[in-house]
Amino acid sequence: MKSICIKTNNETLLTYLLNELKLCNLEDICFSRKQFKHYNNIIIHYSGNYTDKFLHFLADTLSYMVIDELEELFLKDIISQNFFYFDVLEKHKILENCFDICSDNYTQYFDKKFSYLNKQFYLYFKENKSIVLTGFIYFRLKKYFLILDEIVEEAVNEFMLEKEYLEFISLLKLYINSQNYQTECLHLVYVQDKPILLDKNMNSIDIKEHFFDAKYLSDISFSTNDYLLNSLLTLLPKKIYIHLINHNLDEFLNTLILIFEERVELCPDCPICNLYQKKGLRI
Repeated sequence: MKSICIKTNNETLLTYLLNELKLCNLEDICFSRKQFKHYNNIIIHYSGNYTDKFLHFLADTLSYMVIDELEELFLKDIISQNFFYFDVLEKHKILENCFDICSDNYTQYFDKKFSYLNKQFYLYFKENKSIVLTGFIYFRLKKYFLILDEIVEEAVNEFMLEKEYLEFISLLKLYINSQNYQTECLHLVYVQDKPILLDKNMNSIDIKEHFFDAKYLSDISFSTNDYLLNSLLTLLPKKIYIHLINHNLDEFLNTLILIFEERVELCPDCPICNLYQKKGLRI
């Protein structure tokens, strides 16, 4: 017989473990909950012939429990301790970024976390009959917390980039709204990496000639579209007609809309669109 005692006073974890034990498909398992002097204890007895399978079941269950029930708390603690200088709303946004990172890179991060947790629990149960969850998690799972540190660091970097981006947009909007328009209208025939800027008479404008009259300085870069943005800020049109040759709004176009707001009008289908589509400028 193999007996394991799991000690914790966290009611959420106790409920989680008891529910998982009730759903266990392994036969020859019995379990009970006992209150002793310092801890609530879940005592599990296995009398079958597949002890290794039983230990893997426990390791799986506790690994899922840490990720499902405790990880958010751990992420909050890391953010509060390492990035205490952010305010409450900023910390909340960083936490949301952590969730997004784990979701977007689910296989990468989940596999890394789960495989490590699973191995540590399994090896421990092979040699021990009793586990204090809080102590084990904080003192025996250091690599797990390093993975969480990595996620939080990435989330903070994303937050700072987004913050800089919004400040960048705000600065350019302030500049535009403080100036009189210099040009009645411009047409932007937009194909990613091959933008064409036309004046109201449909004459091509060399967007690179305005580069050294740059109206902004930022680490944010849109590659070849940096030239285009500088041209628009220099020419300051009253109206910008954007002709969507590929019918898609990318990050750069969304940025233009945020900066120039009501000055922008999108056009997915007009004689200009059709003309440039016939010239084979589709992506």
